[in-house]
Amino acid sequence: MIVEPAKSEDRQGILAVTAKIDIFTDEEKDTVRELWDDGGYNFLVAHHAGRVIGFTCFGERGLTRGTYDLYWIAVDPSARRLGAGKALMRATESDVQKRGGRLIVIETSGLEEYASTRAFYEGVGYEKEAVIRDFYKVGDDLVIYTLHL
Repeated sequence: MIVEPAKSEDRQGILAVTAKIDIFTDEEKDTVRELWDDGGYNFLVAHHAGRVIGFTCFGERGLTRGTYDLYWIAVDPSARRLGAGKALMRATESDVQKRGGRLIVIETSGLEEYASTRAFYEGVGYEKEAVIRDFYKVGDDLVIYTLHL
């Protein structure tokens, strides 16, 4: 497996991975496409056997010094357990550090469907920093994770 900055030819692979994530809504899937197409965001991709099996999207948070948001991480369900998620996180952290970053912030849902996502973040060393109840909608909390680099 290789993790590297995404190239223009990775667009379809990124969108294909996004389409396979059942917990992503259509609106969320459209957002990934918009972030890619708008530019200005950093994407890393994991390649395995000649295809994109995962990606991260991240960028510097406005009005901060050295704080970066991880907007998305996704791994093709058929490629899970290959270590792509952890490899993508470590490569993202390294890239953020090279850019002068000192803090990564991740925002995710508190819904039960995201329990494995939250467990993943905690398993790779991120700390649950805050929970804002009923943020996305009633019954869907915002859970914020951080990693100080």
